[in-house]
Amino acid sequence: MPFSWHEIHEHLMQSSFTLGFQREFDAIRQDYQHLEHFSDPAAVLDVLHHGPRDHEAKNRILTSLIMTAQSQNRNADCALTMMLLALWPGMDAILRRSRRRNVGHVDELPSEILARATEAVRCLDPGRVNWIAATILRNVERDIMRAHQRDANRQAQHADIDTDEVAADGFTDSPPSNPNRLFDEVRYVIGADARLVIRVAIEGFSQVEMAVELGLSEAATRKRYQRAIRKLRNAMKENS
Repeated sequence: MPFSWHEIHEHLMQSSFTLGFQREFDAIRQDYQHLEHFSDPAAVLDVLHHGPRDHEAKNRILTSLIMTAQSQNRNADCALTMMLLALWPGMDAILRRSRRRNVGHVDELPSEILARATEAVRCLDPGRVNWIAATILRNVERDIMRAHQRDANRQAQHADIDTDEVAADGFTDSPPSNPNRLFDEVRYVIGADARLVIRVAIEGFSQVEMAVELGLSEAATRKRYQRAIRKLRNAMKENS
């Protein structure tokens, strides 16, 4: 039986109040100076949720938690729980939006969001993004929408329904038959920006999302994309 959203949150909160959790948090804050002045996990979460809009300070806190969560350290689970609680308001918003859009199975959404957020925390390189929390939440929602789109497309094909009628807030999923070959061909023509072009032009990412992923400003990402597209078009004209 799937856990409800409320039950998951309650379990995480209860875990954070135990003596063992406090001991693990104390060990983490000894390793990171950005955490050492916090007396307990609740103080950290209070700053992340309600503190001043100091983006850099919050990023430093989140980076400390992510690095611990990704380690083999015995305190990794403590850091992961704190990351999930830090992201909770954003995940809650994703859940509400997904339900309004009728995305996925209602009973399975809470577990899916939690699982995707956990994976995102464990895989993110905090040094490559400007907005850690926003990047994780955006990736979680994007992946949920894309998974829903794939399911919708499969169901439409089986029911002999035009797949153009199946939509999910503009998210599409129509990968090329051989994506690795396509990437190699595009990279041969335009170099390092092949990934940017494929992600935007084919996979449906926005340039804003790619700016976050690449750790660049939106303006710089837009210029790189436009320059790469011009190179690609010129190459196609020369070969036509």
